[in-house]
Amino acid sequence: MSGFPSNASLVIRQTRYQLKFFTRVPIALFFTLFLPIVMLVLFNALFGDDFVCGDDACTAGNRWPISQFYTGGLAAYTAVSATFTNLANMVPLRRDEGVLKRWRGTPLPTWTYIAGFVLSAVVIAMAGVLIMLTMGVVLYDLSIDWAKMPAAVVTFTVGVASFAALGMALASLVKSASSASAAANAVILPLAFISDVFVVSDRKNGFLNSVGNFFPLKPFVNAFQDCFSPAVDGAAFNPGSLAFVAAWGLVGLAIALKKFRWEPSGSAPRGRRARAAAVEAAA
Repeated sequence: MSGFPSNASLVIRQTRYQLKFFTRVPIALFFTLFLPIVMLVLFNALFGDDFVCGDDACTAGNRWPISQFYTGGLAAYTAVSATFTNLANMVPLRRDEGVLKRWRGTPLPTWTYIAGFVLSAVVIAMAGVLIMLTMGVVLYDLSIDWAKMPAAVVTFTVGVASFAALGMALASLVKSASSASAAANAVILPLAFISDVFVVSDRKNGFLNSVGNFFPLKPFVNAFQDCFSPAVDGAAFNPGSLAFVAAWGLVGLAIALKKFRWEPSGSAPRGRRARAAAVEAAA
């Protein structure tokens, strides 16, 4: 059709639309971008004088200021929050409001709408990570080794793609927006405590360590932290961890493709009620 926007133009417009919607939900903005900043400042105020040691003896060349450790871990957590948690919350919210159903009835290709959702989450993740790393450099003397930045970019890309797929999978499985908020937080927050995000553990064995290694958050966090650790030599690529995280992403993608629903469930409240319920659950 003459004059009809290209697919790329449609995706860009949808991405801009989703970003505008995100900024108009203050509680989502706070939990996704501002809460990790608060935690970074708070944790460093409490534990900033400590060190994280490598696998060998805690010598001067094999230890890492915990302030810098928290920067990498919370930057990775911000990326996960912007993709997994954000998509798991926002997609069911738009579904319960009937927005997904109405969009599906328009000439807009359905895949471009989903692409707008995912790309907006990636943009938010990128902004959050850049903010956290900038704070680390300015406030906590985080050292940037440019030889490791290709590994950081690849790790970030694999991580956000995989957690975006997992977020869409969870959004496809939950019945309503209010239950999505509870489910996303119930999954990601406990994992953060056993995945070297909030708590630094020196225990290499044990049940909780095994649980953390089974799920994708800890491998992603550790692989991203390695890109900024002075105790890690070389290019800091961790192909084993990246393959493991990507495998989880493929599982999430398969679930999302099979279970995704455009119409709200019969019991789901719509319109303002749905938004109010989702906001209250997130709070």
